Amino acid sequence: MNRAHLDKLFTVMLAGVLAGLALAAAALPVALVFGLGFKGLMPYSELPESLRTPQPAQRSNLYADDGRTLITSFYLEDRMDVPVGEVALVMRQAILAAEDVRFYQHHGVDVRGVVRAFTVNRRDGTTRQGASTLTMQYVRNVLASDPRLTEEQRSRATEITAGRKIREMRYALALERELNKDQILSRYLNIAYFGAGAYGIAAASKRYFSTEPAKLTLAQAALLAGLVRSPDSDDPINGDADEALRRRAYVLDRMVETGQVGAADAARAKDEQLKLRPSATPNDCAAVPAEHNDWGFFCDWFTQWWKAQPAFGGSADERQRTLRRGGFKIISSLDPDMQRKATEQVLQVYPVGNKRAVPTAVVQPGSGRVLAMAVNRNFSVAANPPGQRNYPNTVNQLVAGGGDIVGYQAGSTFKLFALLAALEAGLPLATSFDSPSRLVTDYQVGGGPASCGGYWCPTNANPAWMDGDRTMWSAFGRSVNTYFAWLTEKVGADRVVEMAERLGIVLRAKDDAALARNGAKGWGPFTLGVAATTPLDLANAYATVAAEGTWCAPTPVASITDGAGRKVAAGDPDCRQVLDTEVARAAADAARCPVGDQSMYRSCDGGTAEELQPGLRRPLAGKTGSSDRNATETVVAFTPQLAVATIAANPDDPRDAVGGGVQARQIAAVGRLLAYALRNQPIVDFVPPSQTTAHRVTAPRTGN
Repeated sequence: MNRAHLDKLFTVMLAGVLAGLALAAAALPVALVFGLGFKGLMPYSELPESLRTPQPAQRSNLYADDGRTLITSFYLEDRMDVPVGEVALVMRQAILAAEDVRFYQHHGVDVRGVVRAFTVNRRDGTTRQGASTLTMQYVRNVLASDPRLTEEQRSRATEITAGRKIREMRYALALERELNKDQILSRYLNIAYFGAGAYGIAAASKRYFSTEPAKLTLAQAALLAGLVRSPDSDDPINGDADEALRRRAYVLDRMVETGQVGAADAARAKDEQLKLRPSATPNDCAAVPAEHNDWGFFCDWFTQWWKAQPAFGGSADERQRTLRRGGFKIISSLDPDMQRKATEQVLQVYPVGNKRAVPTAVVQPGSGRVLAMAVNRNFSVAANPPGQRNYPNTVNQLVAGGGDIVGYQAGSTFKLFALLAALEAGLPLATSFDSPSRLVTDYQVGGGPASCGGYWCPTNANPAWMDGDRTMWSAFGRSVNTYFAWLTEKVGADRVVEMAERLGIVLRAKDDAALARNGAKGWGPFTLGVAATTPLDLANAYATVAAEGTWCAPTPVASITDGAGRKVAAGDPDCRQVLDTEVARAAADAARCPVGDQSMYRSCDGGTAEELQPGLRRPLAGKTGSSDRNATETVVAFTPQLAVATIAANPDDPRDAVGGGVQARQIAAVGRLLAYALRNQPIVDFVPPSQTTAHRVTAPRTGN
């Protein structure tokens, strides 16, 4: 009889086994099956890639920057692989007793089991027994869960047909040609579903007993092994606990029958009460630890970041699935200690229940790593009182923007972009202009107090202190509106807008984006911060200056490794030089003036936040900003090692002005945060710009 005839006979036989067809039963003498043996009867099957290199879904874990503190996990199936050597021997014995006592004797298909199922199904006219070995079950689980397969292909893996059973047998025999028994057992234990959302023995041990697979007791192991048959209905947490105990007793009896445990040990295990210690693996950002609720906003921004990375899929949905199935270990940039301090300082400005918010971001220059994101809100989907959309509870991204959050006006902090554009155009820091109280520009605008006959005409907030002959140093320090309006005219408003976007300011508001695309040349007011931005974008833009012109994409991660332990390049910093080093150094030199520091050329003569640097006692730069009628107040400060930005605003009502008094509290909060964050860091000075860039003949000072 040739191989083709054997294949046909085997297919007919399996149909009889699975469907209990009497006609098929009569046509297949048992002696034929035993005489030929399954290995001879079954032709070799080429293993599909999903079985050769399986990719079962595993949860991804997001850690703080120490690599140990778990922020949360992401999963569709709670699973984490462990080597078989880290699984208690009694658990390995129990699963074999429950599912496949002849596992180490057969070659993937158990002839005795097939004949037994064949006989029972023929007698009863049903398909109550399918004769699946543990290897066949593993094949089915892999094919049903492989993320590389289509939904239709995965559903075929569990359909009740003779064709599926034949396919399982072919693959099981082929698999056992390539893997040894311990490898197959290990893979099975890591993919089996144990109920209650737990896939694999590691997740099951934690879910039911809050322990590790290596520490499972005989009673615990027998219970878990018994769940595999009917994991949903027998689940002792959510299902039938009595049935779970009956299955435990059955497994213990089978372990005694096979000589794996003694009768006395099994009896003691049977007598044990059901001692569950359930624990759930956190899932997604809503499951950050309650005591660290403030981590939720960082976690939310991390998911936004992940879904924007092409390396993880072709669409946001596909990338989300990759995160929840890929088994990634993600070490984030979040510094829990700095996050705690940032939150503490934010709450010194406004409490959680205040309708006004003070979102704050901390960024590391030169890497783009976001070390903290704080805001005076509960990260929660809980309902708010009527009329309070974003307080005290919200999951909207108030710090980084996104969705309905386009950001807030940051006032004079945008003067940095005019300063940089001018420096890049070749104007030195010493460029002087006799700044009047009001300057009528060539930029056409509509009505309002800053319109003079249809032309933009900004005024200085404090003429007695701001008017007069100013340079970039003194104009930036004293925040002289008319100087920067004049400077914008000299270099072109479009170059100022381009500079802001080059440094990572994302114009999320539709009107702002439209003006940037189609009206940037006439957008003079942009220089005074009329466009919406976020604390994260602003902190990162100033961090670019701190890093001497190296812009890095803001990132929530320090490193990513996949389920196989391989490094993922998407976790590396994404940095590039966007400013000439001399331009960045000159801008940093001018930015020392607003915060009470002194430029390298001793040209600072007043600032809007002069109390900041003396308290910190280290080189410091930054800027403050107030939008029209003090609707928002902003403080940015940076050293070569750290950049912080905070904006006080009402996210729900931009007409609700926060008032100028809040800025003093922001300045104090930023000072305390920087002092704490840098307490163990070396004092690093800014590099002075060249005399050509500064256009001064005085030698730069040394020291602080």
